[in-house]
Amino acid sequence: MTAKVKQSPRERLLEAAATLTYRDGVGIGVEALCKAAGVSKRSLYQLFESKGELLAASLKERAAAFVARALPPADDGRSPPRERILYVFERVESQTGAPDFQGCRYLAVQIELKDQTHPASRVAHQIKANLTAFFRSEAEQGGASNPDLLARQLILVFDGASARAGIGADNLTGLIAPTVTTLLDAADMH
Repeated sequence: MTAKVKQSPRERLLEAAATLTYRDGVGIGVEALCKAAGVSKRSLYQLFESKGELLAASLKERAAAFVARALPPADDGRSPPRERILYVFERVESQTGAPDFQGCRYLAVQIELKDQTHPASRVAHQIKANLTAFFRSEAEQGGASNPDLLARQLILVFDGASARAGIGADNLTGLIAPTVTTLLDAADMH
């Protein structure tokens, strides 16, 4: 039996920030974060300049997992761009059915903070910009008539689907793929 490696105070704070802000929003207090992490406020401020910097670091740390869950594996040249885009939306649909799904954490942070200069908002914006860039690149490779427009439409569907599922407003089963397929067809994407 392998002994569990004890997390450092920094790792515990990052974990607490990720868990609590996803569940309760970015307005979660410093005291609640410290309590959940089992660290003092003093430790938090020794490790991070501010709560905002803690939130930004937590979002950055989760970015690789977000990409691994959302995007297809690095293109080996065998998968057509259309299939790679559809893969992303198949993943969205499968994730929205999870009981603890509350939408895209990166979209939620931007909506909640409203301040685009906030450190966590900047991180979230960059991660969403990277996803849009993925859509644009695939659209271009797939011969879309207007790759920029298609990428913007796809991120709109991605964010809209995540938000609607996150608030329990809609069951997206059977809705996302036909919507995306319509956009891909309209853009002459092959």
